[in-house]
Amino acid sequence: MEYPLVSTEWLEDHLDEPQLVLLDASMATVIGKVPRLYESPICIPRSRRFDVEQDFCDPHSSQIHALPTFAQFIQGAAQLGITPDSTVVVYDNQGIYSSPRAWWIFTLMGFRRVYVLDGGLPQWLAEARLTSSHYQTLGRDYQETSAASLTQALSYQPERVVNAAQVLANITDEDTAIIDARASARFLGQMSEPRPGVRAGHIPHALNLPFAQVLSGDKLKSVSELQQIFTELGADKPVRIFSCGSGITACILLLASYAAGHANGQLYAGSWADWGSRSDLPIECEC
Repeated sequence: MEYPLVSTEWLEDHLDEPQLVLLDASMATVIGKVPRLYESPICIPRSRRFDVEQDFCDPHSSQIHALPTFAQFIQGAAQLGITPDSTVVVYDNQGIYSSPRAWWIFTLMGFRRVYVLDGGLPQWLAEARLTSSHYQTLGRDYQETSAASLTQALSYQPERVVNAAQVLANITDEDTAIIDARASARFLGQMSEPRPGVRAGHIPHALNLPFAQVLSGDKLKSVSELQQIFTELGADKPVRIFSCGSGITACILLLASYAAGHANGQLYAGSWADWGSRSDLPIECEC
C-alpha cells in the first residue's frame, strides 16, 4: 500500500512536471482548531483551487458538507484539467486540515495517484519556498480535459462511505471500530455543539481520537507513532468507521489510518451533524 503523503522537498522537485496537478483545498471555515489567518492571498506556485465547500459538495443534499456525486466530481475534475494519468497533490493553508477531505474524495471516486502535501502551506512557508498570489486559471494556464475519459477510467467506491443505519448496525460489532475525531469535550457532551439543533454527546461505543493527536505541528506523525496511537486506542479492528462534526476532520484520521497501513477505512458522511440531530438514534453523554 502506497504512502498517501508527499514532502515539500518532493513537491518542489516535481512542481514543473506536466502530469502534476497541484490543488489548494483550503476551507473558509475552520472548526476544531485556532485557524491560521493570512493578510493577503498566498499559495504554492501552479496551484489550482479545489473548493471543498462548493464545487465538490453536493448542493442537493440536506447534509452539511455532503460528498459530491460521481458526476459532479467528474465534471469538476475535468474543469481542473485532471486526466486519468495525472498525479494529484492536495494541500491546505492550515497544515493538514481540509486537504485529507480532498484526498478522500479522489480516493472514493477511484482515483489512485492522489497525495496530501505533508505540512501543507505552513510547512512550505516555514521553509521559505517560492509562493504565488494567484491560482492557475482555466483557459490561460491549463485546459479542460475529457470528462468521458475520466468516467471510463474511474469507478465510485460506495463501500467506503456509510450512513447512520449502517453505523447503528455495527455499534457492537467486534470487528468494527467507530472513531470520532472531535475534541474530547464535544465527544463527552461537556460543551454545546456549534450547530443548532444538534444534541451533545457521541455514538454509543465510539472511541475518541481528536484529530490533533495524529499531528505533530503541521505534519502527520510518523507511521510507528500512528500505529501505536490506534493500538492504544483499541482500534485494531478489521474495519474502522470515522466520524467527526460534519465529515471533514474525520478524513484526517482516515489519512492517518491509511498512512499507518490500514486501508479498510470508511467515512460516516453525515457524522455527528446527522446523528446528533436525529432523536431516533441513541447517544452517550457524560455531561
